Amino acid sequence: MSASSQANPLAEPVPQMDLAAQYAAIGAEIRIAIDRVMASQQFVLGPEGAALEAEIASLCGVAHGVGVGSGTDALVLALRACGVQAGDEVLLPPFTFVATGSAVSALGAKPVFADIRPETYNIDPAELERRVTPRTRAIVVVHLYGLPADMDPILAFAKARRLPVIEDNAQAIGASNKGRPTGSLGDAACLSFYPTKNLGAYGDAGMVVSNSPELSERIRTLRNHGQTAKYFSSEPGWNNRLDEIQAAVLRVKLRHLSNWQRARQANAAEYMRLFREVRGVMPPFVPEGFEHVYHQYTIRIEQRDALQQFLSERKIASTVYYPHPLHLQPLYASLGHKPGDFPHAERAAQEVLSLPMYPELRKDQIARVVEAIADFVKC
Repeated sequence: MSASSQANPLAEPVPQMDLAAQYAAIGAEIRIAIDRVMASQQFVLGPEGAALEAEIASLCGVAHGVGVGSGTDALVLALRACGVQAGDEVLLPPFTFVATGSAVSALGAKPVFADIRPETYNIDPAELERRVTPRTRAIVVVHLYGLPADMDPILAFAKARRLPVIEDNAQAIGASNKGRPTGSLGDAACLSFYPTKNLGAYGDAGMVVSNSPELSERIRTLRNHGQTAKYFSSEPGWNNRLDEIQAAVLRVKLRHLSNWQRARQANAAEYMRLFREVRGVMPPFVPEGFEHVYHQYTIRIEQRDALQQFLSERKIASTVYYPHPLHLQPLYASLGHKPGDFPHAERAAQEVLSLPMYPELRKDQIARVVEAIADFVKC
């Protein structure tokens, strides 16, 4: 072990993300926006939400946006609007946050998993043919870590079988697939504005975007107790509305998103440059024609857990997204899956590690992270 690899008790911690730095830069704008809502005393289904819906739809290159209470709400409502009911099956990857699967389960439908491509962590289009059945009613495609999935073969597969495609775009707002923005590729796309996202609220918030006026109108009804007119409900619905304070906060942050995205991409490029000299580490892979927005900068290494402990001792934060693939979660024990059923997802869960990544991250901090990993590899 080299001398530089020893933990330095005086070293400045490197957080995995730093929302305080973001707030320090835009806090005054945020307070003005919140004060505007407080002065209006309109807190639900008001002008801030309507304006945000239009602005996010424009960013995603679609006609409609429907604000909802969270990214999970967006998935549930989009699935329901696409016709998914109890007893149906929905294809999705097993390597994702549990909400992708639990949204399917919330409707009484069955998640059917399709393994990922090991180099991108996104669903393998070739796996869909193996998993589709006569009960399949939809496909949920996750753009994991900020990298779009390979949509062309997925869309061709879905079109041939007349299956709706829902993008789980919680981590990839602003990304693009061959010049087309994520959010515009499927029948509907679901966004999360959880505080840690590239565009994060100050609480839970989400949105469904779509080019379909019928789907969008159905989601507007479902998010508001199934009401098609005031106090007139045509079907069971939910209370899943986006509130005005969160919408106002997001509208401020949206003005900064393109700059933050460029900063994330510059940080990723710096990581990539430094990792060229480090053996045994697999940095993110970006296929030609795909734009990655680096919600996470995720590497792979065989001794992942030991590396994470090594970094922690040097005050460098990191996170595993995600340590347990969905098919091995207790939630889905009744499906009868066992280790080895989805080997690429399982291996990714054992090897991925997300390193510090946020717009305000400095080059010297990146260098310190990579130096520590290089020291670990040499040990």
